[in-house]
Amino acid sequence: FGKDTDNLKTEQSPEDDDRKVRRREKNRVAAQRSRKKQTQKADKLHEEYECLEQENTSLRREIGKLTEELKHLSDVLKDHEKMCPLLHCSMNFVPVARPDPITNCLPR
Repeated sequence: FGKDTDNLKTEQSPEDDDRKVRRREKNRVAAQRSRKKQTQKADKLHEEYECLEQENTSLRREIGKLTEELKHLSDVLKDHEKMCPLLHCSMNFVPVARPDPITNCLPR
């Protein structure tokens, strides 16, 4: 009696085979969809990375230009202070020492 029931369990009906084939096909399609979704997500992240890299490069260039402009304007101001009649007027009580603007404005 036991052997007969074992044979029944291992033998599959055509409906079981069809169900198995449909399940495998459904799983294959779901796996394809999942891989495609992962690829699209990776592509989107790569595009975002490229945009951020370009923006970063542009901002670094702008920082460089602004740093040069700050240095130039500070030099112009120092030259002006040397000969400014208002700064050398006897009405001024105490000359105020100002911190170097370049050192204070640069990122740390």
